[in-house]
Amino acid sequence: MESQGKLTDALKNAFLSAESKTQLEDLYLPYKIKRRTKAQIAIEAGLQPLADALFNDPMLNPEEQAANYFSTEHKIDTTKAALDGARFILMERFAEDATLIGNVRNYLDRSSEVIVAVIPGKEEEGEKFRDYFEHTEKLKTMPSHRALAVFRGRNEGILQFQLGLDGEPARESGTCESMICDHFKLKNESRPADAWLMQVVRWTWRVKLLSHIETDLVGKLRQKAEDDAISVFAKNLKDLLLAAPAGARTTLGLDPGFRSGVKVVVVKDSGDIAEHGVIYPHQPQNQWQQAIEVLALLCRKYEVDLVAIGNGTASRETDKLVTELIKQNSNLTLNKIVVSEAGASVYSASEFAAREFPDLDVTIRGAISIAKRLQDPLAELVKIDPKAIGVGQYQHDVSQVALARSLDAVVEDCVNGVGVDLNTASEPLLTRVSGLTSSVAKQIVAFRHKIGQFDNRKQLLDVPRLGAKAFEQAAGFLKIVNGSNPLDNSSVHPEAYAVIESILNKNNKTISQIVGDSAFLRSINPKEFANDQIGELTIKDILKELEKPGRDPRPEFKTVTFDDSVEEIKDLKLNMILEGVVTNVTNFGAFVDIGVHQDGLVHISAISHTFVDDPSKVLKAGQIVKVKVMEIDAARKRIALTMRLDDDANLAEKTSDNKPARGGARSSQNHNRQQQQQAPANTMAALFAKAAAKK
Repeated sequence: MESQGKLTDALKNAFLSAESKTQLEDLYLPYKIKRRTKAQIAIEAGLQPLADALFNDPMLNPEEQAANYFSTEHKIDTTKAALDGARFILMERFAEDATLIGNVRNYLDRSSEVIVAVIPGKEEEGEKFRDYFEHTEKLKTMPSHRALAVFRGRNEGILQFQLGLDGEPARESGTCESMICDHFKLKNESRPADAWLMQVVRWTWRVKLLSHIETDLVGKLRQKAEDDAISVFAKNLKDLLLAAPAGARTTLGLDPGFRSGVKVVVVKDSGDIAEHGVIYPHQPQNQWQQAIEVLALLCRKYEVDLVAIGNGTASRETDKLVTELIKQNSNLTLNKIVVSEAGASVYSASEFAAREFPDLDVTIRGAISIAKRLQDPLAELVKIDPKAIGVGQYQHDVSQVALARSLDAVVEDCVNGVGVDLNTASEPLLTRVSGLTSSVAKQIVAFRHKIGQFDNRKQLLDVPRLGAKAFEQAAGFLKIVNGSNPLDNSSVHPEAYAVIESILNKNNKTISQIVGDSAFLRSINPKEFANDQIGELTIKDILKELEKPGRDPRPEFKTVTFDDSVEEIKDLKLNMILEGVVTNVTNFGAFVDIGVHQDGLVHISAISHTFVDDPSKVLKAGQIVKVKVMEIDAARKRIALTMRLDDDANLAEKTSDNKPARGGARSSQNHNRQQQQQAPANTMAALFAKAAAKK
């Protein structure tokens, strides 16, 4: 503005006091350097006095005044041409008034609706967007998943939408035109220029203001929807990464398949691969008994504790195979767990997997990933691009840069929160530790191979390219089990070892005597040992860590038990109560794997008898839950579930119009709960209307 010579004190104060980027842009809009507009061309043609005269005195006759502004040079030879030029001048002036823009934008932000419709002729092609073929919803309260569904439908050429007011397109709204009139003190009093001025106002609204503000508001809606979707993905990823590890237990990994067979691998408690191969228990080979005998041999030979079964194709059939294995071999103590294989194929074909297991087939690497993610989900899942794990909503519709940045931060937080065993950590896991780059992680692994294993954290300083700064950032997250210094298996940073030494010296104790001694540690006065480098609060944290050094913040390992009689959607029955595992938590509810190759949806209104505003506050990915089957749509592969186990699916059918069923307080109570949730909990159409076009 200063370079244009137009920066007045008033404008400067307005710019400096702007509270948002939008407000700043509104103020700058009249002065923004842009292409020559029709208004500027009209001003150059000398039509500004005409525009000012009609604006300031509506008693003037527009045609008579326009006749005075004919110009051969500027090709203005009719009253219409002159009045059109004057109209362009006033339209630009009106549409660039920052106060007016702000008022109209705020009104539309509060009051407008998103009116969605199917593009004629696209009904069959866009069947998955059927819930939005005729859909109107308040812009202000539109949930992110529905907004992203609508944006996806528009991008695929199925849906179209516009802003509306009171069920009508916003361009037809007289309210916003009235706001323009009020702002510029224009009234239609049947004076000679009033009709022309009202036309200017109408064109200003429809051609200039609406398109500008609609772009802003739709952009704001999309940004909020993307932010919400990224947040949902980040929460789910965190829950998945921090899922309970089975620990160092010998595991049989099974990657199910029909024609290609079931890939088998034995991963020892040390993480080493003991044996691998393929069995063919399912069609077309049907080598059922031979497969059981092979598995039994492997389990006895390596004293297998756990069986990890991938949840993809042939998962339930393979689960049944393992059930039969356990039944026929009572001397084996096996626990079978169905594991999400999301991203396993991405890992198995990755460059890192090729370096980690260069002599193994891609399919075997997938089975290894399935087994290892049961032993330690965090250590295994960090090898996979977070986006490939697929626990988000509309993850491909959001900014991939913002998504990657958010997910990478989550992975790093999880890794640092749990800590890393320096003697077993893979290169990808070490890369996620604060202060360590990929190249430094490679150097640590190479150095570990050279020396056998780390005995203490100080040895890190001998690793090439790992400087003092990286050591300072990373050392507290790198743990050494059974090292020479017990403190190295804690999250206590080496910088704080001197404080612990002073505590030991004053109390004449050794480190092994105080570790785990809660009574002694709680008797210590932190103030007594605080100094300029380490404060009282930090010492409190250190003492708390020494009570349980090396503790894992992740929950206790538990397993889900699927109903053996339920393998496909056709096996489900209404009101059937099943155990399942939460696979994905979204803003509208949670998807639960109940063992039929198709996750069911627990809508937000069916999670609890009490109001739930955010499913992630109640449920986490990987959580084991009990659900009841409320509705089954086999054709569309949709299953409606509820966690309110006293709900009745048969009663829900009678109340599918959201009205209480005849004959009972129970149905009335259910109805009232649904009203409070502001969402029909039981009907399939209503559930998936809320859930959007597709998960």
